[in-house]
Amino acid sequence: MDHESRITLRLPSDLHAWLVTQAKAAHRSLNSEILHRLESERAASREDTESF
Repeated sequence: MDHESRITLRLPSDLHAWLVTQAKAAHRSLNSEILHRLESERAASREDTESF
């Protein structure tokens, strides 16, 4: 990352708990888990766009 931005993110507690569980299972921090999921979705979105 060239530049980082901090944000405040409000999540429903059940979604937060699920993300924490997923992060622990993948041996990642909560922040890393959220980044991993966002980056994966961005990559999938790019693939969908390029297939047209």
